[in-house]
Amino acid sequence: MYDKVTSHQVAELAGVSQSAVSRVFTPGASVSKKTAAKVRAAADELGYRPNVLARAMVSGKSRIIGVIVAYLENQFYTEVLEKLSRAFKQRGYHILIFMVKNDRESVEDVMADILDYQVDGIVMASIDLTSDIVSRCRNAGVPLVLFNRSQDIEGVTSITSDNIRGGEKVASYLVEAGYRKLAYIAGWEKASTQRDREQGFRQELTRHGHQLFARETGNFSTQQAQGAARRLFDNPAPNRPDAVFVANDHMAFAVMDVIRFEYGLRVPEDVAVVGYDDVPPASWGAYSLTTVRQRANLMVEETAKALFAMIDHPEEFTAKHIKIDGDLIVRRSSRALR
Repeated sequence: MYDKVTSHQVAELAGVSQSAVSRVFTPGASVSKKTAAKVRAAADELGYRPNVLARAMVSGKSRIIGVIVAYLENQFYTEVLEKLSRAFKQRGYHILIFMVKNDRESVEDVMADILDYQVDGIVMASIDLTSDIVSRCRNAGVPLVLFNRSQDIEGVTSITSDNIRGGEKVASYLVEAGYRKLAYIAGWEKASTQRDREQGFRQELTRHGHQLFARETGNFSTQQAQGAARRLFDNPAPNRPDAVFVANDHMAFAVMDVIRFEYGLRVPEDVAVVGYDDVPPASWGAYSLTTVRQRANLMVEETAKALFAMIDHPEEFTAKHIKIDGDLIVRRSSRALR
């Protein structure tokens, strides 16, 4: 049985005060390079590690950011989690990930758990928000940011792509390329991302004098997107779309596979497919997917900036709805017909 090394022992070996040891292991605290070097050398020699939980109880700061996500099937969110972790670590924070089903009961249950961890802030990604959750966070003094979702609740900050503009870009591109029978495969109907992408797509079609040819729902699920594609292409050739806009990339991959391998159709010669997100596989030769790029780096940067502003200066912060424009990336899953 070994006795645990204390900060007092580190201070004695380094020849500094115990408070100096504490400052060295407190992110953002002021300490000279010479003192920090001596303390870390002594800590390494003794095998000392600071008690983060005890420090959090004293300071009232856990330096943990809770991140709530509904699913990781979409590779966009795995990329975002990595980027969030790096962004918060630069400020001496770490993330604690909570997985939930996207329904009110599940989210409210996990919210109780996450607040018990005394997190310093919360990022909700791909989650539907309620006013009750906002009230609980406010009462607990925990700032909250919505990532890739927006909600009409007063005082809530959200960071999203400009999804309406993205949908408009897709419609304009496909119409100008000469496609006429344009279909849409929707995501989860309650998601603001789904709603806004479809709204932009439809209103731009209308502006060009076109109507939506067909619509199915994939609910941001691979299996349901496959079913949506089958419902579109089970029809005789004249009743099939010549282009399909899919609400995100991972559904678009499933749609392309059904079109090519179950119906023997060529992409883009027989039908064009366009997605949304620009996740890494979109650029792979097997898919070469035309898609709207979500600027994950900038979205994460704005999320971290907003959250730390709320943590550091809560009385000065005003809620924001930040929309970040993304480019349409044209690849081989579509082509100009004219």
